[in-house]
Amino acid sequence: MRKQRMLTDVTLWAGERSFPCHRAVLAACSHYFEAMFSGGLRESLDSDVNFRDSIHPEVLELLLDFAYSSRVVISEENAESLLEAGDMLQFHDVRDAAAEFLESHLNPCNCLGMMLLSDAHQCKRLYELSWRMCLLHYQTLKDTEDFYYLSKEKLLELIVSDELEIEDEQVVFGSVMRWLRYDLEARRHHLPELLRGTRLALLPSEFLLKVVACEELVMADRRSRSAVEEAVQCKKILQNDGVVTSACARPRKAGHTLLILGGQTFMCDKIYQVDHKAKEIIRKADLPSPRKEFSACAIGCKVYVTGGRGSENGVSKDVWVYDAVHEEWSKGAPMLIARFGHGSAELENSLYVVGGHTAIAGVFPASPSVSLKQVERYDPFRNKWFMMAPLRDGVSNAAVVTAKLKLFVFGGTNIHRDKASKVQSYDPACNRWDFAAECPQPWRYTAAAVLGSQIFIMGGDTEFTAASAYRFDCDTNQWTRVGDMTSKRMSCHAVASGNKLYVVGGYFGTQRCKTLDCYDPITDSWNSITTVPYSLIPTAFVSTWKHVPA
Repeated sequence: MRKQRMLTDVTLWAGERSFPCHRAVLAACSHYFEAMFSGGLRESLDSDVNFRDSIHPEVLELLLDFAYSSRVVISEENAESLLEAGDMLQFHDVRDAAAEFLESHLNPCNCLGMMLLSDAHQCKRLYELSWRMCLLHYQTLKDTEDFYYLSKEKLLELIVSDELEIEDEQVVFGSVMRWLRYDLEARRHHLPELLRGTRLALLPSEFLLKVVACEELVMADRRSRSAVEEAVQCKKILQNDGVVTSACARPRKAGHTLLILGGQTFMCDKIYQVDHKAKEIIRKADLPSPRKEFSACAIGCKVYVTGGRGSENGVSKDVWVYDAVHEEWSKGAPMLIARFGHGSAELENSLYVVGGHTAIAGVFPASPSVSLKQVERYDPFRNKWFMMAPLRDGVSNAAVVTAKLKLFVFGGTNIHRDKASKVQSYDPACNRWDFAAECPQPWRYTAAAVLGSQIFIMGGDTEFTAASAYRFDCDTNQWTRVGDMTSKRMSCHAVASGNKLYVVGGYFGTQRCKTLDCYDPITDSWNSITTVPYSLIPTAFVSTWKHVPA
């Protein structure tokens, strides 16, 4: 009927071409046309709707063919145009199908353009993948033409990201200066903000003092000079083994060191380092006080080992601190509550310990209490512990991580000794815990790691969850199933480094997992990096800063 122009009641125009159509058909598959024809707009009465040059005639024809047939052929030549037009005219099925097609054709040469396209048209999955690829291939895309047309906001978002895959901060500084000079008069006022986004204290001292500080644009701007002076001071403090909290001195995750804590049994007595390039696991240092069922967390260059049970089975308040730069141990102030089976995470330069068990008074060997609600915060500058707001539900053996300036606790064992099904979140601004979401199923003995606003949860203690992996979006509190791990794991351990996740340890039944596996969110795939030495049973996995360059 459309081809024969039978009962058509509206004509769409694109360029010089006309397309007689039926309003009912268009309104049935597009909210755009439904609103246009039923909302009292002028077009609801007009016999013609003219898009002029806002949409290409061939692309409009493809959308109309889809409206009448539910079929459209997407190709490399039309995918971007269909995505833009599908979003504009609210053919969401076409937009999403075009985005899925572009996902499969994403590469380092087009990822920047795809990121901007998907951001403009609310294609979240395509945006995530292209964003990750931009972070991974910044070294390449900084030299492309698209890079120079980035907005200041998008450039800043890239260079402030901890996941930017750059080990030499000179690359970031150089790219910022080239972007500024591409349109100097319009952009020069952005320099102070962009310098604040660059990790200036990670630059070699000679480069910082003789190149950055002497840069003409820096010297001419007071706020830019102030940023450089702050970086110089931070660098001096760090090189004298001091502690700073400034963002200009925080290494990116790609430059972190991965450390495994473990031993020949579940009693941990050694620290090992993962060598990415050689794909080896190297023994580094012994723990001064071997223990099991402890928690470990890194802040800067230091690893904090909290609580656990020693060889005599007593529950400990002890805090041991490992300096990854000097490979030395020291003792921190003891926790307020002796605990084991707890979780820990860093939030705004403080260490939080969450849940777990303590010993029942007067019972020896130590019998576990019900799962604790108590949460403690450790201030490393004051070497002091503080009690914080308690959990909504007490848990032990839960996954604890930090994302978007909040703590998140996933699952665990509740006070009734059942698997917990809640996600609990903590906001330090109001010292309050809330239930953020339900887990896909109740679980415990899982691992968690963070990439941006995405938290990945892996493994668990049931046949159903042991090999599975999920992604939790902190912005929407929504779950997505991702690719399964290469093997079933419970009580495994995970960290993020750069734009990848690493998982080590764990067991299922009587079978130990003997590989260090890596997950790539761009390809949604897992692969084994190396084999864990037979004598090593991992009991914790952390990511620490590398030493600041001279």
